[in-house]
Amino acid sequence: MSPNGSDRSPRRPMRRKLLQALTAGLVLATATGCSYNWEDFPRLGMPTPTTEEAPRILSLWQGSWAAALAVGVLVWGLILWSAMFHRRSRTKVEVPPQTRYNMPIEALYTVVPIIIISVLFYFTARDETKLLSLSKKPDVTVNVVGFQWSWGFNYIADVPGSTGNAKADPNLSAIPDRYKKAFPANAGGVYDVGTPGTRNPQTGNPGPTLWLPKGQKVRFVLTSRDVIHSFWVVPFLMKQDVIPGHTNAFEVTPNKEGTFLGKCAELCGVDHSRMLFNVKVVSPERYQQHLKDLAKKGQTGYIPAGIAQTPHEKNRETNNL
Repeated sequence: MSPNGSDRSPRRPMRRKLLQALTAGLVLATATGCSYNWEDFPRLGMPTPTTEEAPRILSLWQGSWAAALAVGVLVWGLILWSAMFHRRSRTKVEVPPQTRYNMPIEALYTVVPIIIISVLFYFTARDETKLLSLSKKPDVTVNVVGFQWSWGFNYIADVPGSTGNAKADPNLSAIPDRYKKAFPANAGGVYDVGTPGTRNPQTGNPGPTLWLPKGQKVRFVLTSRDVIHSFWVVPFLMKQDVIPGHTNAFEVTPNKEGTFLGKCAELCGVDHSRMLFNVKVVSPERYQQHLKDLAKKGQTGYIPAGIAQTPHEKNRETNNL
């Protein structure tokens, strides 16, 4: 009995409050789930992939979540088990027996994390190697130029109405020779460049629009004019840093037509949030027509790619040739 003579346990009000909180949480979860598309749940927050390479990234994301959930369930289970079956009111012992220097347990919580990290490292290294591998001759090459506070796109291609040679163009001197080997011959090229106030004429979304052909392998050669940026096309599930004095590159094959959002994923200064762009994936025929339209507008040749290579980068290129 309680000190005031009542046989009500002081724990009962707390249990009722806990039950009410759990009920409210369940109602909230089910109510918010009414507007959720359960078909999107397996992607765990990732957008629908729109390239042939993106499912590999999605699979790595899902596997990481599965591993984290398994570890979380184990840890939560051990915490709840300890709290329920080793509480003081159950044993009536002021200080329960203490366990010290248990070698099997210490070995377990040392070896198991090492195994988990090793498995995650293996799959990450395997997928990263595949995603960053470059083909000898991509179908399309685009030099993406990041600058404060927008983007420029050099379409390195042989376009009617544009004369020149991308391999020798001084505006592309920042691009290493190992990437220029894959440039097409007589690639006079065309360009497009934006400002923070530029908008896509169809969607009204801010930023310039990068056009890509569906079903063709596209190589992005990333250069910067000032600070570190990061080129991220959201539904491609792939992003890479755009570094001054150092050139990065990766390839994707878009497999879905449409206009998608892109942004800078690296805090690059005061107007970082305005460094937005759009990616418009169209048929190969319409893509070629767009290049011709840029040439007719007089946007022939190339805009400056960015800061020249650092000596360290030049040495790395020489060693890899």
